[in-house]
Amino acid sequence: MSDFDVDLFVIGAGSGGVRAGRIAAGYGARVMVAEEFRVGGTCVIRGCVPKKLLVYASRFHDEFHDAAGFGWSVPEPSFDWSTLIANKDREIDRLEGIYRTNLERSGVTILNERAVIEGPHSVRMATSGTVIRAKVILVAVGAHPTMEPRIPGAELAITSNDVFDLKTQPRRIMVVGGGYIAVEFAGVFAGLGSAVTLLHRGDKLLRGFDDDVRDALGAAYRQRGIDLTLGATVSHLERVSDGIRATLSDGSVREVDQVLVATGRRPNTSGLGLDRVGIALDPVGAIPVDDYSQTVVPSIYAIGDVTNRANLTPIAIREGHAFADTVFGNKPTAVDHSLIPTAVFSTPEIGVIGCGEHAARALYGEIDIYKTAFRPMRATLSGSQDRVLMKLIVDRASDRVVGLHIVGHDAGEMIQLAGIAVTMGATKADFDRTVAVHPTASEELVTMRVPHVVKKPVDVV
Repeated sequence: MSDFDVDLFVIGAGSGGVRAGRIAAGYGARVMVAEEFRVGGTCVIRGCVPKKLLVYASRFHDEFHDAAGFGWSVPEPSFDWSTLIANKDREIDRLEGIYRTNLERSGVTILNERAVIEGPHSVRMATSGTVIRAKVILVAVGAHPTMEPRIPGAELAITSNDVFDLKTQPRRIMVVGGGYIAVEFAGVFAGLGSAVTLLHRGDKLLRGFDDDVRDALGAAYRQRGIDLTLGATVSHLERVSDGIRATLSDGSVREVDQVLVATGRRPNTSGLGLDRVGIALDPVGAIPVDDYSQTVVPSIYAIGDVTNRANLTPIAIREGHAFADTVFGNKPTAVDHSLIPTAVFSTPEIGVIGCGEHAARALYGEIDIYKTAFRPMRATLSGSQDRVLMKLIVDRASDRVVGLHIVGHDAGEMIQLAGIAVTMGATKADFDRTVAVHPTASEELVTMRVPHVVKKPVDVV
């Protein structure tokens, strides 16, 4: 008889934990999953999925406006926040039900309470006190938004966890931050008609992205009427009769109805019991793991945002699957984090895979840059000022495409497909011999022939 109650105990039923549990169960493992909130995790419940639904809602404003140029007469549209949120909630409930059903059909037992680690092979359920013995423990608890640094009046602000449950749409909103979450919600609220201030301490949005992409998004957001305030932070917040007064580090003041802070996330490792088994956290509170997601304790593994490797839902899913293949499928599998296609659902949308220009020069030395910026065909009749940016970065020695960057409509869809080619090691010659699909915006990816010449500064005598 086994000394263990289960073969695998998963702490956290987000996308990564659910995938790991289902795949392990498919290999014949006895699996339990503990979740203290809702099955589906950040992505399904209060992240990628509801956010994308709000992004879709925000873009109808442009659709109505653009229709006139194509002969449509559209009555003055109106928007109702409560209807959007109610419909969003119904869809999230439906998806959570699917996640639960898929786990149960796979033979996984779901425990609806918090679990903490008691030892290398044991977990304790925080509410019932039940202790469960597991051959392997997988930590997949994700991360949470933070408000850092704390400022006077911070309790007046909300995070991305709260924004999906707002009862009313803020007429004026300040979004603090310059990363994915901040720029996406700034675009959402601007599209829905709110007056938006996007405040970021840096000189450009989206640190770590190619500078041409960062410049294009900044210009587009200003064009869309967003008050893009760079090089400043919030000093303090205070309640006033008409909302919230935000005093900035440069002394200026903004009065808004809501402040959304999106300045970072931290792994959910507090109080998890990792110290009991000798697992030391890194400086941001993440769990260090090896290439196979194993911690320093051989029976304990960790995947997803709690490891702070590449904090994206598809990566958590891939890591969960690889873990199950490695531990229960006898197929050792390491996840390659070096080449990840990703999208930012700002408006305009951004799709990226590989290196930015500066990183490529550091890695490869001699590179060729191919880029184009143009007004898309749809804008010619609509009168829209939208523009598209496309940029290819090529390692000159091998001719391999090592970076691909798109800003514009459906960039996320394009980068998923183009990402296959780049992941396979496609060369610029491969792109060149691909027949263009005309007329499309994406045909520009295979028709750029002349490298962009970087102008060197002129020496002043």
